[in-house]
Amino acid sequence: MPDAATAHLDPLAFFASLATTTLRFGAGVATQPRSTRPAHLFELYEFEACPYCRIVREAITELDLDALIKPCPKGGKRFRPELLEKGGKEQLPFFVDPNANVAMYESADIIAYLYRTYGGGTVPLRWQVAGLQQLGSALAGAWRAGAGRRARPSKSPAVPLELFSFEASPYARLVRERLCELELPYVLRSAGRSTASDWLPPATRDALGVKAKPETLNRQVLLQRAGRISVPYLVDPNTGTEMAESAAIIGYLEGHYGAADAP
Repeated sequence: MPDAATAHLDPLAFFASLATTTLRFGAGVATQPRSTRPAHLFELYEFEACPYCRIVREAITELDLDALIKPCPKGGKRFRPELLEKGGKEQLPFFVDPNANVAMYESADIIAYLYRTYGGGTVPLRWQVAGLQQLGSALAGAWRAGAGRRARPSKSPAVPLELFSFEASPYARLVRERLCELELPYVLRSAGRSTASDWLPPATRDALGVKAKPETLNRQVLLQRAGRISVPYLVDPNTGTEMAESAAIIGYLEGHYGAADAP
């Protein structure tokens, strides 16, 4: 079983993830910084390979919002019963906003709700043509060949993990796929880009001596706790573990939560 010390990034998986990002033409990269968060976390029942779920996560990144992700991969038993109980059907994505006592299916409706409620009231034109976005998401996701689709045996954490991520990051996608397959709940901390320095890779910033001056709350938090901004970044409050680098994170998740005989 791989662990954080020995795990290596699969180059084919990375380039396929990069292709998915490229084919989404920048959706889920940039963000509109906000100084405050809703009092209570949204809940999003979804699975990583779902094209409809992908566009909701893109909107969440662009609006600089956080959400508690409850992965519902095919064959999953951890959150699908809860989804059925709350919503009445096993359709994904399913979105819950406890701040307004709102729950809904349908990606187009969820995105419109997010923009109207938390994005200033106006739904951008490209999100008004939901069918086109759904088709584009499906075509882009085909490169991942089903990764993040089916459940695998795992141990359930006592409390959700946290992941600093933005939807279009090809590195973060690989981590989210594994979290989904292992049915590990996590708080998605949006860390989209909003400044020029945000667009530079961490190694490039270090080499050029560029100091990060993040505008978004989550990037500020990440800089403070890790000393640099590197996405993805995992926080596991169950073990006190914090780490960057997708290969190391995947190795950690497999080593601590993946198990062939997991209950």
